[in-house]
Amino acid sequence: MKDYILETLKDIMAIDSPSGYCHNAIHYCQSKANEFGFKTEINKKGNLEIYIDGEDDYTIGFCAHVDTLGLMVRSVQSNGTLAFTNVGGPIVPTLDGEYCRIITRDQKTYTGTILSNSPAAHVFKDASSLERSCDKMHIRIDEIVKSKDDVMKLGIANGDYIAIETKTEITDSGFIKSRFLDDKMSVAILFGILKTLKDKKPKHNIVIMLSTYEEVGHGSSYVPNDLDELIAVDMGCIGSDLSCTEYDVSICAKDGSGPYDYDMTSRFIQLAKDHNLNYAVDIYPFYSSDVSAALRGGNNIKGALIGPGIGASHGMERTHIDAVMNTYELIKAYIY
Repeated sequence: MKDYILETLKDIMAIDSPSGYCHNAIHYCQSKANEFGFKTEINKKGNLEIYIDGEDDYTIGFCAHVDTLGLMVRSVQSNGTLAFTNVGGPIVPTLDGEYCRIITRDQKTYTGTILSNSPAAHVFKDASSLERSCDKMHIRIDEIVKSKDDVMKLGIANGDYIAIETKTEITDSGFIKSRFLDDKMSVAILFGILKTLKDKKPKHNIVIMLSTYEEVGHGSSYVPNDLDELIAVDMGCIGSDLSCTEYDVSICAKDGSGPYDYDMTSRFIQLAKDHNLNYAVDIYPFYSSDVSAALRGGNNIKGALIGPGIGASHGMERTHIDAVMNTYELIKAYIY
């Protein structure tokens, strides 16, 4: 199962999917779920729903998001570079020097580099000190462009998406490092669960939902109306005043949207203990999940949040295979 989850992660990481531009990732995931024989549906928002029949009428939802942080062309500059705006909340200083892809409305793709407006130490006195923010950085396009007209002739225009290189790597020591492990790591874990469900029927009906606008706040604001509960499988935070590590499954008791369902959270904690899983219970003050969006959307559900511990969120993220498998095992224990 470990190898299957990691191979799935590599496949999904290779598909650019900043929030609002997720159709390629969703269609990949739908095709992969259909191979298992599960019923699937893409709703009007572009979210994928995968249905698994259980032994009774109670229905549990699990959600993860395929959308990632990204950028968008704000304007084409007179010197042939691109000004940009952020999609979601990347830590912008970490983008300085990263490679990217500009995706036009007619589906042409051009490569480029994200740079400071003072990019050369031999030229600019403030090369090291200039603030790294959207309005003080630009995209250098890997094409012969010397003017705004040159760029426009390529078909690049305001509103085009800019996807950031993920730099995915899995080390021999079991570390998984990449941009956008939040939340493609959890998507891959849920495909491990789907592989398990293919061979063993769960007690309850299950709906696995993959959302496309989580990073901008409304990914699963709408959910199927037959859900009784919803569990977000998203990254566990690591940092000051938190107990989660890169080796744990995180169980979130409360985040910036408020506390999660007491009974569901307690059950996850007890299952982690019963199955000798490395876990942590934490509170995340600067965080909200797809369950948060679903509750704010007025859905009549109760919800919980779990996921693998991931460091350096919204920057160059890292987790360990132990956290991945602890999360997989906790979900499996919950559904069986």
